[in-house]
Amino acid sequence: MSDDCQLRLSVSGLVAKIGSEIAVSKWVTIDQSMIDSFATISGDFQFIHVDPARARRESQFGGTIVHGMLVLSLLPALAHQSLPAIDGRKININYGFDRVRFTTPVPVGSDVRARIMLKDVTRKSRQNLMIRYGVAVEIRGIENPAAVIDWLTLMILETPVEA
Repeated sequence: MSDDCQLRLSVSGLVAKIGSEIAVSKWVTIDQSMIDSFATISGDFQFIHVDPARARRESQFGGTIVHGMLVLSLLPALAHQSLPAIDGRKININYGFDRVRFTTPVPVGSDVRARIMLKDVTRKSRQNLMIRYGVAVEIRGIENPAAVIDWLTLMILETPVEA
């Protein structure tokens, strides 16, 4: 996915990695400013995200927590900076998610990263491949992941490949 990534694979090299972890992103800190910006964009102003005093007082979290959808929205950037570049790839397009679970609340100020496993590569046409990733979004210092995700992307190749 990332042309800046040091690791490069051919399509057949990618297929050979099915069932393997293929990327671990850098840590990203999610601060209150990022949460507030996301609330403005998404319209989700629930107090557990945007009101630190009230969240400390009235929630079991001890302060504000990150929107689950904010965690999900970080995936493209985390993937771009960590997935191997694929020779002959023209573009990857988000196709969707088969499963998303927000399993552990992310406290404000936490560092998160994506651990990405290649689950499957399916040929959709001579020029298109469906890529299925298993993603665990980790929180630094917390054993359980923030989210577990089955993520689909459509990889469009520059030139058709024979079956």
